[in-house]
Amino acid sequence: MSTMRQVKISDIVIPKYLPIFNNKKIKHIILTSGRAGTKSSYAAIRTDYQIVSDPHASAVVLRKHHNKLRKTVYKEMLRGINRLGVSKKKFVITKSPMEITYKKYGTTIYFSGSDGIDDTKGIIDEDKPIKLVVLDELTEFFDDGEGEDELSNIEATFVRGNSSGFQMIYLYNPPKNPNAPINQWCKKMEKRDDCLHIHTDYRDVPVEWLGQDLIASAEAMKQADEKMYRWVWLGQAVGVDELIYYMFGDRHRQKPDPDRRYDRIYIGGDYGQQNATTFQAFGLDTYRQKFPGLGEYYHSGRETGRQKSPSEYAKDLVEFMDDLHEQYDNRVFYIFLDPSAKGLAEEVKRATRTGLEYQVILKDAENDVALGISRAQKVLSFDIMSISPKQENAVVEFGTYEYDKKSIEKGKEVPVKKGDHCMDAIRYVVMGAWSKLKRWLPREIRDEDTDDAE
Repeated sequence: MSTMRQVKISDIVIPKYLPIFNNKKIKHIILTSGRAGTKSSYAAIRTDYQIVSDPHASAVVLRKHHNKLRKTVYKEMLRGINRLGVSKKKFVITKSPMEITYKKYGTTIYFSGSDGIDDTKGIIDEDKPIKLVVLDELTEFFDDGEGEDELSNIEATFVRGNSSGFQMIYLYNPPKNPNAPINQWCKKMEKRDDCLHIHTDYRDVPVEWLGQDLIASAEAMKQADEKMYRWVWLGQAVGVDELIYYMFGDRHRQKPDPDRRYDRIYIGGDYGQQNATTFQAFGLDTYRQKFPGLGEYYHSGRETGRQKSPSEYAKDLVEFMDDLHEQYDNRVFYIFLDPSAKGLAEEVKRATRTGLEYQVILKDAENDVALGISRAQKVLSFDIMSISPKQENAVVEFGTYEYDKKSIEKGKEVPVKKGDHCMDAIRYVVMGAWSKLKRWLPREIRDEDTDDAE
């Protein structure tokens, strides 16, 4: 083609994808992978190629949420144009609406959130029908949408007016749980004659494309936690342990160095009225790149028979911080408190307003349970976080904190709400310190809970 600068598709697409590149007979193509499996870059190259190679065909790229399009698939499609060796001058590229049009043919890539596909359908040129639908981060359609029903509706929306050559490409990293609805949907689709499922991982990609650092990151995780490696890097639905912190062991139980000084100490706090209230403290050791547990405050109204008021808990917290400050000479405490504990937060503000030898910064904790657990698992797997013997209740909970078995069977992971106060507090503190802690993880692992996963 005259638009190409002598770029061979085999130079920019991995061998596993080459047989499907020009195959328009398969209606449904499911691409799954672990990290760095190149499915996103393949989908971008394939979509860009669609509009420059066929004068009568446009494409639409969908995510469940419209606000995630620009930084992910839109950006990837622009990269794909570069990879194909086509000059960007040959396109009209707009951000509002988000569209990429090939000037020569007037063929367009449209971008839309699933909730806006009817609006998108209304602006599509009927002379250039949609021949390719790409659904990115497909898991979101199952987690936040109607799953299989929604996918059928999307197909029905865009298949009209196509006599042949209509294709849908689905992209996602498989969830751990084999029972997750999306994994079940994929198994069902595999039985269809008009569907092909291709799974890749970083080992399918030429080493020179990835770089040795990425491969070293994968190997580092394999050494630290093989199960997590198989899920993150190989994209396998490895199953979900009932025990949430299955990686917690003797190596994580460490006495903090009494002679070390910390500039910052982070505290996660979980509040209960009858249930336990706990504060879990960790030091930020930027020199050693560690997050050691320093101590714990724990009081259960039910177990002791005496319920404390929020003002008493605030007073106890100040005493707890005074002791830590005396030992570790820190300048500041960051406290991440159970977001539902508004009364306690007010009392803590009152108790820490004046007369202290250190600064106190109080914040509402981020309460995304699944993301918090995932991040805590990572800092344990890579030995960044340790737990002090003084954190007695936390040590006990690490050994008992489980997912509800029935929820796993249904394809969801819901922690059992029992004996989880220290686990909640530690999750809050990991989320609060994440911007610092993630820097000490291998880059590919650090990015795994963003939209940059391939």
